[in-house]
Amino acid sequence: MRAAVIEELNEPLVVRDVPDPECPPDGAILRVGANGICRTDWALWAGNFWTGGPSVEPPFVLGHEFAGTVVEAGRDVRHWREGDRVIFPMNPGEGSCEMCRSGNQQVCEHVDSLVPGVSYWGAFAEYVMVRFADVNLVRVPESVGFVDVAALACRYMTAFHGVVDQAKVRGGEWVAVYGAGGGTGLSTVEIAAATGANVIAIDISDEKLAAARALGAVHTVNAAKDEPTQAVKTVTGGGAHVSVDAVGIAEACRNSVLSLRTRGRHLQLGHTTAAEKGHVALPVDVMMVKELEFLSAFGMQGQRFGTMLNMIAAGRLHPGRIVTRTVGLHEAGGVLESLEAYGPTGVVVIDEFQA
Repeated sequence: MRAAVIEELNEPLVVRDVPDPECPPDGAILRVGANGICRTDWALWAGNFWTGGPSVEPPFVLGHEFAGTVVEAGRDVRHWREGDRVIFPMNPGEGSCEMCRSGNQQVCEHVDSLVPGVSYWGAFAEYVMVRFADVNLVRVPESVGFVDVAALACRYMTAFHGVVDQAKVRGGEWVAVYGAGGGTGLSTVEIAAATGANVIAIDISDEKLAAARALGAVHTVNAAKDEPTQAVKTVTGGGAHVSVDAVGIAEACRNSVLSLRTRGRHLQLGHTTAAEKGHVALPVDVMMVKELEFLSAFGMQGQRFGTMLNMIAAGRLHPGRIVTRTVGLHEAGGVLESLEAYGPTGVVVIDEFQA
């Protein structure tokens, strides 16, 4: 099969033929229909994850944000067969640990060995292998195209889990989104707006803020021109009920916390880079006296996709609007490199693999 391969970290990807993946008894082989290019891919390629975070050894194939068609199911798989159209959540579970048994496969105790494109070769390729297919695969309705749902496997589902399940955003609340123009940020804007919240989008690019407004933001703040925490407090009359860091840099995290009103909820969706080393200093005294909550989200378990897919089918959510560009496999490396500076607005998706 054709794949875009890391031959050396921080060097251009090489598109070449590699061996097809082999199907494990509990897993499946998918023909990749579409795969989003995520800033996590950049962090792995650049060796720029937080201290103690994942790393890869060349040669390696990235790609954890994909949807596709089952071409082979393992002998132990009961619920999937050739021709099924599916999404694979980027942080799967194996089904038997304490977290999986409690219905929280997204934080499986064994996830480190299970993630395509992180733990083993992923979906910057024509085909990809997945483990524990019965536990994790989610059916894609025939009416929905693969490009439209590619981001559901990572950024969009994480935003949905964070907004709906973790922060429990309610209609009429003020929600501030830092880093609103990226894939996670735009997903958060659209989902929060769909709940009936009043969304304030914060970014440093007018182009990205315009995209956030098109997806439901009622106010925007360009943090390169205006001090964002005061702007949020002015617009909301005291602070947001919920504030989201969709970036993962220290400044965005602190500003998100400082944008909250008393008893507000901070939601962490972005992960840090090597610059932060996994640690961000926070105003803990302010958090204590205002009784602020610090919440986070890391993906979403497969059984929760039903609610999100129903909202898509009903026209309440439109994940395809987050996708701003599609590319061929040979263009993936250039997009990857641009992510160092948080380049593209929204999500860029690979949908052509015969490069």
